[in-house]
Amino acid sequence: MQLQPIAPIRDRKIRIAMVGCGRISANHIKAIALEHRRAELVALCDPQRDRLEKAAALLGDASPGLAATPPARFCSDAELLSAVRAGRLDVDLVVLATPSGLHPEQTIAAAEAGLHVCTEKPMATRWTDGQAMVRACDAAGVRLFVVKQNRCNSTLQLVRRQLQAKRFGQLAMVTVNVFWQRPQSYYDQDAWRGTRAMDGGALMNQASHYVDLLDWLVGPVACVSASIATIGRAIEVEDTAALQLRWRCGALGTMAVTMLTYPKNMEGSITLLGETGTVRVGGAAVNRIEQWHFADHSPDDELVESASYHTTNIYGFGHPPYYANILDVLQGKDVPLCDGHAGLRSLELLTATYRSAREERTVYLSPDV
Repeated sequence: MQLQPIAPIRDRKIRIAMVGCGRISANHIKAIALEHRRAELVALCDPQRDRLEKAAALLGDASPGLAATPPARFCSDAELLSAVRAGRLDVDLVVLATPSGLHPEQTIAAAEAGLHVCTEKPMATRWTDGQAMVRACDAAGVRLFVVKQNRCNSTLQLVRRQLQAKRFGQLAMVTVNVFWQRPQSYYDQDAWRGTRAMDGGALMNQASHYVDLLDWLVGPVACVSASIATIGRAIEVEDTAALQLRWRCGALGTMAVTMLTYPKNMEGSITLLGETGTVRVGGAAVNRIEQWHFADHSPDDELVESASYHTTNIYGFGHPPYYANILDVLQGKDVPLCDGHAGLRSLELLTATYRSAREERTVYLSPDV
């Protein structure tokens, strides 16, 4: 809950600064460009000049014909925030597409400068850091958004409606599989990749969106028992994990994750089995409904085929609708799809999972998050 009322921005475009111009930044830039009527990317920030130039070029390609001022460019977020404080740069929202371990410090600094923050997943690699981020944004009266673009997937939106309508009856079993490939060369691209402090492992980083589904779709998790291992990559963190879960609704479930799938990404799936419904959403990134059976009939049953889609990458098409929600929230038209408080729910489950693996015991989650 926000501690201060937040004034909507309705009389002008929302001004966005992007910090971090690496792999995921292209999805953000393209999504922002689609919203050019009510948002503009006014600044780019990255310590590597070549990434800055590439991001600026991508923005130009994504916004052909728009008479926009080229974004200001900075080599550090401190330099960017200094320009904001000095009145040389007007910014409403800072987007953090940086290594996960930097999110807490950068979020708190942006909040203290009076800026709304959108951070890529995971919001933090430590529970206490996530809490500090939420407290800082609440105290400053700014919004904290955590990117969970899979929540916007047409397949998962359709499944969630059936869960909300109680069409499954009592859920019995939920299984999530993330069988992807991340070669050693992926981790070797940057020194922070595969490190505990800056990146996190297969669960914290690559499968973070799927951990989010465990709570967002099914509901609060009561307890988790986990095993993790580093089997095939020279990294500090796990490349493979197996979880057993019990939800407060009574359902049992499992989650299996590995970045060692040969020769390429094979599956990102969720299966839900209930007394009156069975659904499986598969494909490489929960993009294809493969099983859909219910004891009753609903008009939603006719939407199964159209909800499935083809994707050439695991990111899917969720960033544009996610940004549409962010802008709606900042304009006072909607509530957040995933704010900092919601992000803490995933982070609590992630940190509980690591604690379970480390201490070789079942860990029970707090009912108050």
